Amino acid sequence: MAPLPNSRTEPDGSAVIRVLSYNIRSMRDDTAALARVIRACEPDLVLVQEAPRFFRWRKKLARLARAADLVILTGGATAAGPAILCSLRATIERTQDVLLPLTPGLHRRGFATAVVRFAGARLGVLSCHLSLQKDERYEQGGMLLDRLAGMGVEHAIAGGDLNERPDGRTFSRLTDGLTDCWAAAPWGGEHTWTPADPYQRIDAIFATKGIEVLGCGVPAGHPGVTGTDLRAATDHLPVLAALKVPAS
Repeated sequence: MAPLPNSRTEPDGSAVIRVLSYNIRSMRDDTAALARVIRACEPDLVLVQEAPRFFRWRKKLARLARAADLVILTGGATAAGPAILCSLRATIERTQDVLLPLTPGLHRRGFATAVVRFAGARLGVLSCHLSLQKDERYEQGGMLLDRLAGMGVEHAIAGGDLNERPDGRTFSRLTDGLTDCWAAAPWGGEHTWTPADPYQRIDAIFATKGIEVLGCGVPAGHPGVTGTDLRAATDHLPVLAALKVPAS
């Protein structure tokens, strides 16, 4: 497997960044393995799903961020599970946690969102965990697109656990307006669930037009990422992307 490009700043002010999307199952598994996987990927941004939401949830998420050499950007219980972690390379412009309409009998969902800068590149960021129910999930896909469009930025990314494969109508709704990073530049593994026997892709990273995808996929075989840690860390495999964001 060819190495994924490292993070860097180009002479024209554009930025190459690494983005990781990861469902961490409320840190109920091997958190040391989880931190090792994240740290080995050397991400600038981590789009988290199922962050801790209950007793001392901030301390738990902060402990993970610290172990992975990152800081908390936004989200967690305040976004019903999605969160964003970042490296110190990111300059934070603003954050907003969004709770989505609650369907009686179903789990509350939300978005963790932020606008950040890397050198001369300005970027909107959204982490999501969409519904298990197909009609609600489809509506949430539309809300995701509306949220990105309303962030006031030229370039944006979204990622998360979609609870749907690429042939689903919500996935297709997203790819009508966004680039599916795996499809644009496949790298590493494809399937994200389950770690013991991965057979389907239900986690993804998307980018707006103008962002160049340099590689995207499950970082199995990436230096420092072991199969043992991937299986122990949580019940999903992560998605890692290298993206080139133009200067704003």
